[in-house]
Amino acid sequence: MLWSDPENEPPEELRDTQEMLRRLGVLMALAMVVAMIVIGVR
Repeated sequence: MLWSDPENEPPEELRDTQEMLRRLGVLMALAMVVAMIVIGVR
């Protein structure tokens, strides 16, 4: 990287989107675990 390169800081909306996707991924993982447990119990 050159010293003249712009700062590698994503815009606000992109950061919000990334945060939302991260939360969605965690929720999906939890839902999969719960589904596996429910399927295993039956």
